[in-house]
Amino acid sequence: MHAVSIEVPSRTAAPTFASVAEACLDDVYGYLLYLTRNNAVAEDLTGETFEAAFRRWRRFDPRRGTPRAWLLAIARTTALDWFRADGRRRRREERVGATEARVATQEAFEGFSPVLEAGLRELSAGEREVVALRVVLELDGEETARLLGISPTAVSTRLHRALAKLEERMRHDDVA
Repeated sequence: MHAVSIEVPSRTAAPTFASVAEACLDDVYGYLLYLTRNNAVAEDLTGETFEAAFRRWRRFDPRRGTPRAWLLAIARTTALDWFRADGRRRRREERVGATEARVATQEAFEGFSPVLEAGLRELSAGEREVVALRVVLELDGEETARLLGISPTAVSTRLHRALAKLEERMRHDDVA
């Protein structure tokens, strides 16, 4: 994945939805894949994200943040809604005795070393999300804080702890 920055050169030359969507598609998909760890779900949520963004495009205000951060905020909301709905569905299935084994795909960590994959799996969901936003997608602390609804200090602390855990895991596996 690579970071893409969309900047509005002037008030008269605002970016089009199509140009923003094209520039940010990989980042939104990658973020959702990182959160869900399921290729099919990430694809579905990416579509839902861009559908919602298209409906809200007229309300986008570049003074409040970049188009990329705006899209990632919509993606996060879409993913949280999916997680809540998925949780309700699983609870319903458990009540009627129809639980299914869920197989998590490994595609979220594709291309990472086995040691790094194992380390990322050991992080909490919140820590993985901060790593995805700050390290993988290269959002700054302020954008990440706004997106997650936490303070920039909390973002920094969470990132520091996650990276320390990963470093310890890498050091431990080097010794072993």
